Amino acid sequence: MTPPPFVISIQSQVVFGHVGNSAALFPMQAAGLEVAAIPTVIFSNTPNYPTQRGRALPPEFFSDLLQGARERDLPGRADFILTGYIGSLDVALMVADFVAEAKAVNPALIYLCDPVMGDTGPGLYVPEAIADVMRDRLLPMADIATPNPFELSWLTERKVATTWDLEAARQVLRFAPEAQLITTGCALEDTTPGQIESVIVGPEGIISRHPTKRLPIGLPGTGDLFAGLIVAGLARGVPLPRAVEIAQNLTSRALDHANALGAGEVVLSEPEFRRALVALDPNWAPWHRQALNMAQRHWRHGPLPGAPNCRAEYNPGRSATSSVDRRT
Repeated sequence: MTPPPFVISIQSQVVFGHVGNSAALFPMQAAGLEVAAIPTVIFSNTPNYPTQRGRALPPEFFSDLLQGARERDLPGRADFILTGYIGSLDVALMVADFVAEAKAVNPALIYLCDPVMGDTGPGLYVPEAIADVMRDRLLPMADIATPNPFELSWLTERKVATTWDLEAARQVLRFAPEAQLITTGCALEDTTPGQIESVIVGPEGIISRHPTKRLPIGLPGTGDLFAGLIVAGLARGVPLPRAVEIAQNLTSRALDHANALGAGEVVLSEPEFRRALVALDPNWAPWHRQALNMAQRHWRHGPLPGAPNCRAEYNPGRSATSSVDRRT
């Protein structure tokens, strides 16, 4: 049996809410990926509440976690590394060393760097020393980078208003020759009013533009979810432009659901959102057909020998569900 795609995800974690690994981990796992989640900070909640507890991991503790990952040969096994928010300079330097080691021992590994450092409005919300590590050490190793316009502008010291600006910014960044730049949440001069775009720029220029409706909300964890969804799509063999399209659609769906609930952060519980994630797993379709066949046989002939005495319910486009009580 072929093992599932394996991802090392190094970013923030919260007790309550969905940012960092707490936003990206579930979508990747739901798509059938195996994920080793390494926290850079642990906070009680997202930053949009009156109080926030927790802190960046102490350097010696974080170093110990990375050493454990090495001892389990996670860098050699990984198909992807995803990095996001980093809360201290010491941890940022260790992340850079770890990614460099992983790419040296595993050249086929794909590294997605989400340089989480700021946004329009709050501005830069990490120390400049951490942003410098992202620009000078992490981004040059990236195969894919997903900055927002503020981050790209800060990293390149250039305005971001046109597709030409995006192409020029990619040239300024010390990217690997074949690296792909995905700038998220763009409102360019020629973007249709009422929309924003994700724009993919490769070594030859603009690859694709992905417009979507501009929603009247901006929630913590949006970019973390988006990056995790891109990895999920790529790991399941989806070409990058299509992976971005899927990520954008599902992120918008999660934001719409959060807005309907009046939530102050990304929500990952909407049924169609979860169903779409499972459908990315190529092993899901055969299971879905098997579940349907079993449900239909149950209705016609009664339960299979040894099966629970329950009635299976099936709706087209959904997995078979059971009315059996699984509480312990």
